[in-house]
Amino acid sequence: MARALKYNLDHRVEMMQVTLAQKQLRNASAQMLPQLVANAGYAGRDRFDASYSRTLFSGTRSAEPSTSSEKETLSADLSFSWHVLDFGLSYVRAQQAADKALVAEEQKRKVANQIIEDVRTAYWRAISAERLLSGLNALEARVRTTQRKNQALRRSGQTSPLASLTYERELVDIKRKIQKLERELTTARHKLAALMNLKPGTAFKLVVPKRDMVDLKLSGSPDEMMMVALRNRPEFRESVYRGRINEKEARAALLEILPGAQLYAGLNLDTNDLLYSTDWVSWGAKVGWNLMRLVQYPAVKASIEADGNLLDAQAQALTMAILTQVFVARTRYEHLRREAATAAEYYNVQRKILSQIKARASADATSDQNLIREEMNTLVAAVEFDVAYADLQNAFGAVYTSLGADPVDKPIDTRAPVADIASVLRETWRGRGDMEG
Repeated sequence: MARALKYNLDHRVEMMQVTLAQKQLRNASAQMLPQLVANAGYAGRDRFDASYSRTLFSGTRSAEPSTSSEKETLSADLSFSWHVLDFGLSYVRAQQAADKALVAEEQKRKVANQIIEDVRTAYWRAISAERLLSGLNALEARVRTTQRKNQALRRSGQTSPLASLTYERELVDIKRKIQKLERELTTARHKLAALMNLKPGTAFKLVVPKRDMVDLKLSGSPDEMMMVALRNRPEFRESVYRGRINEKEARAALLEILPGAQLYAGLNLDTNDLLYSTDWVSWGAKVGWNLMRLVQYPAVKASIEADGNLLDAQAQALTMAILTQVFVARTRYEHLRREAATAAEYYNVQRKILSQIKARASADATSDQNLIREEMNTLVAAVEFDVAYADLQNAFGAVYTSLGADPVDKPIDTRAPVADIASVLRETWRGRGDMEG
């Protein structure tokens, strides 16, 4: 689990999405700042910008032209401006960006929870494969050999045809079970390697725990678990944040139809010697109103309300889906817990039977056929117990995934060594009732 959380590519992508959303939030917050603009310019012409003048009442023209500008001038200004309406819109957009960052965080949580569930399933399947695949292959070969011997005895008339066919049916049934189990187990190791972001074909060792039935315990009543799921599930939190984003979009649309006021002030400098003052301070205020926004607002409002209705419907459907998933996950866990306990009981009984058969075989009190049958039944019982326990582990993890419980109770630093992450995971899962961590 620790290696998957550190190196899994899907998890890395989601972490990058969170980082991007946080940077977009900082950018949106910066948009609330007023503008401070510095300008500098040069202007030149080959002739003076000169003109004649005419008196207003008599129409008398001036005798010679005049100018108020030199041929070449340098100018500079530093202006400060603040648009009140833009500030309000930027504030709303920053709030939306904050909710989008929270959405990205919930999507990362969802991926992490799914990775943990997938790793748990693949790990226990891989453990079963580690223990049993070589034995299954040997057992399948032994079944084929026994089939050939049984067929030879039947053809030679040394055994009853009905008894021989009944025994062969048992052998074929065992072989069918072996092939089904092999199919399920052979891919588990490759899936686990992919989840840990290992290259295909990379060799790695698994710590194989002792085959034992560990009692995985769930805390809380079904109603309590459903309430926890509604508080914690990433999908539900995400729907809440998207609803808030839509509500803020309604505020932004309302702000856009209001008149906007702009305040400004600036320092100015000009090298034109014909100006009475070559440096001065200016200030002022402007009011603007885009009247077309009033025409567009009803359509914008209707669209936002439709989005809100859709989000509400999705939230209701999601609520029912979450409650159903919690109920199904808990019910599946309870059934698989009983099935795993029965499989363990069957395996223990079968081992005792095999021990008795071996003792009788040593005393020539039973046939080799019975010994082979019970050896095969014991190996199949071991496989079925391992598979049942792997399914139970999967169901146990699925319950916590349905609750939206994080892999650990505190944030994980994925830059930390795998061993440190594993220690935190082990502590958390032991606290949840998985004594094997």
